[in-house]
Amino acid sequence: MTLTLKSILLSTSLLIATSGGAFAEMVLNRGNTGDPESLDPHKVSTVQEANIMRDLFYGLVMQDAKAELIPGAAESWTVSEDGKTYTFKLRADGKWSDGSPVTAEDFVFSFQRVVDPATAAEYAYMLAPVVNAEAITAGETPKEELGVKAIDATTFEVTLNAPTPYFLEMLTHQATYPVSRANVEALGAEFTKPGNLLSNGPFVLAAFTPNDHLELRKNAEFFEADQVKLDVVNYFPTEDRSAAMKRFEGGELHMNDDFPTEQLADMTAKFGDQVKVGPYLGTYYYVFKLTEAPWDNAELRNAISMAIDRDYLAEEVWQNTMIPAYSFVPPGIEGYQARLASYADMPQIDREDKAVEILTKLGYGPDNPLKLQISFNTSENHNNTAVAIQEQLKPLGIEVSLFNADSVTHFAMLEAKGDFDLARTGWIADYKDPENFLALCKTGTGNNHGDYSNPAFDDLMAKAASSTDPAARMGLLSDAEQIAVAEELCVMPLLHYGYHSVVSDKVAGWEANVMDIHPTRFLSVE
Repeated sequence: MTLTLKSILLSTSLLIATSGGAFAEMVLNRGNTGDPESLDPHKVSTVQEANIMRDLFYGLVMQDAKAELIPGAAESWTVSEDGKTYTFKLRADGKWSDGSPVTAEDFVFSFQRVVDPATAAEYAYMLAPVVNAEAITAGETPKEELGVKAIDATTFEVTLNAPTPYFLEMLTHQATYPVSRANVEALGAEFTKPGNLLSNGPFVLAAFTPNDHLELRKNAEFFEADQVKLDVVNYFPTEDRSAAMKRFEGGELHMNDDFPTEQLADMTAKFGDQVKVGPYLGTYYYVFKLTEAPWDNAELRNAISMAIDRDYLAEEVWQNTMIPAYSFVPPGIEGYQARLASYADMPQIDREDKAVEILTKLGYGPDNPLKLQISFNTSENHNNTAVAIQEQLKPLGIEVSLFNADSVTHFAMLEAKGDFDLARTGWIADYKDPENFLALCKTGTGNNHGDYSNPAFDDLMAKAASSTDPAARMGLLSDAEQIAVAEELCVMPLLHYGYHSVVSDKVAGWEANVMDIHPTRFLSVE
């Protein structure tokens, strides 16, 4: 029987009898912009999935309520003098939710699993700094040759190709979270199902009904279970943001991580400081299917890009909750100079004239209109953005059609390198380093949805990865962005994100931060 939101709220508000008396469970009902495609931490890639993974699993290093680094499954670590070897001491009281110990072998197994081509992990490239990782993912080297080692049951060692300044912050990402080796080997693909999934994080999976809700319960084996205030977290998929706002207003949701931006003024008047808006380290962009004509023509891609009025998108569609973007790497990363498209400072009318000139030269016009389909995941905001772009390109003789699908279907299509012309996606920083964005343009990268490939770009990225001079490294990354984004539009940046959420004044522990990360373990309901 499928539970309704009303029945869940009723059941979770009941008094539960115990030997010591009766108490009400503390329940958080959290809106999440879509269902997870998977509950395997090594096979997920979206923000809504990361929110859930952060509750179920604990990596070597984690983030607190302000997105600052804190010890996770490792209580401490040391770094060799050359900066290439990290030795992590695991917590003696670290356990899986069945009471078995979390071991260094679990981390060896998990890191090897991520880079194993058989896993087909979207984030396999993230472990590229680790010795032999790229060769393993390319199928050239056995996974056992990865630069990781279990020194003993509670000592895990990682060897890198070169000093990597963002390595510790990278370890907060779900791709580096551990899974129980014994559990995965015993159950195979079934290990992610309720009743099977073992967690080492603050919560365990209790139930999952797609398109309805996902229920997590406090993990009694978590090493700081006494500090976790919530008993139950219910995640609800909220692709219909307007419906989510009605749920929020009715008290059915305590929080939601998005809302229709055209409602911002009304919502602020109605909800006051329960509306949360601020800077967010991420980029909203479209990507072309670069392996298909005519989208394999960089000049054509730039013509389309320069014709899009980003100021209008930011101000009118997104109500100034976003800012216009002409670079992939967003502002706010210390020491990095982003490279902007050459037309960033041109008046919009001049851009449009130049775009028409290019289109005409390429043979497009009234007698031969360019036809373009924009694919996007369901959301009022994404729909409004696509409609605005459709109208902006229409005077240039570009016939734009729109296609939307639910988030799971849309992102599964992108991950499978499916059929599209121009598709909406976005990237939120996994760690505060330009490499985290630019790596998406490397040849063969899992999240390189347009299949961009340029040896000159790849070479600059490789040189940056091996550089021991921080300033020189940033310069190499900047030069790489010039090629892949400013000139060739590996991705077409449209906007730099601002977060826009609603959080009930009954929720305590929510802290504003540029990563827009809010681990449930630090939240409570008053």
